[in-house]
Amino acid sequence: MDNVVLVGCGNMGFAMLKGWLDAGILKPDQVTVVEPTDALRERAATLGVHAHANASRLEDNLAPRIILIAVKPQVMRDVLPAYERFAAGSTFVSVAAGVKVGLFEEFLGEKTAIIRTIPNTPAAIGKGMIVTFRNSNVSDEDAAFVDTLLKTSGKVAAVDDEKLIDVATAVSGSGPAYVFHFIECLTEAAVVAGLERKTAELLAMQTVYGAGVLAASSEDTPTTLREQVTSPKGTTAAALDVLMGHDKLKRLMIRAVFKAHQRAIELGTY
Repeated sequence: MDNVVLVGCGNMGFAMLKGWLDAGILKPDQVTVVEPTDALRERAATLGVHAHANASRLEDNLAPRIILIAVKPQVMRDVLPAYERFAAGSTFVSVAAGVKVGLFEEFLGEKTAIIRTIPNTPAAIGKGMIVTFRNSNVSDEDAAFVDTLLKTSGKVAAVDDEKLIDVATAVSGSGPAYVFHFIECLTEAAVVAGLERKTAELLAMQTVYGAGVLAASSEDTPTTLREQVTSPKGTTAAALDVLMGHDKLKRLMIRAVFKAHQRAIELGTY
């Protein structure tokens, strides 16, 4: 039986747990949650899983296939030592931002199977983007099983160089904030043009949502979809002359992602 230990059951951890159970990938008795906060632990227990306050309550013969670590990066050094006894037989999965594989290897051993991921906030509603990197100790079978678990939270893509996780952080990890700000800006533009704010917010939010769903479901590329909306010398063309003239928006986004990428490198934890 494929046992999974979930370490940390805050909003992201709980959303992932519900996703596994709702999809039928795991049964409640296959999951053990380790969560020190009473309310969060009790919330997890309502789903029928095993729930403990700390790792000392885990039996030595538990033999989990996967140990998924969903705690804050700053407490990782305090959390990991308690799981060293499972290192030989388990694959460790991290959803902690900025924590490199090397830190796990330092505490768990260089032969430990480790998968580092960077999810984004829409993963909490099953619409996320999760990028993964695995070290050479992870088997193809375990990597595929972890992908199955992660896909309940959204789309999954793998990179073969850990440095690219920092790029993913700058694009999809931080990306929702860029989209939220675009919604803010489109709302303000609508208000300035004369719409009542509540209506402006609805138009901006639903337009971004609908366009995103259309782009994700269409066989056409975003470029083709844009061209389909843009009539020569029409209203859309007039607006795109502002956004696309001299590659203004493209250059701005490249600068923004570059800055986020550099900051991700600076904040990375060994």
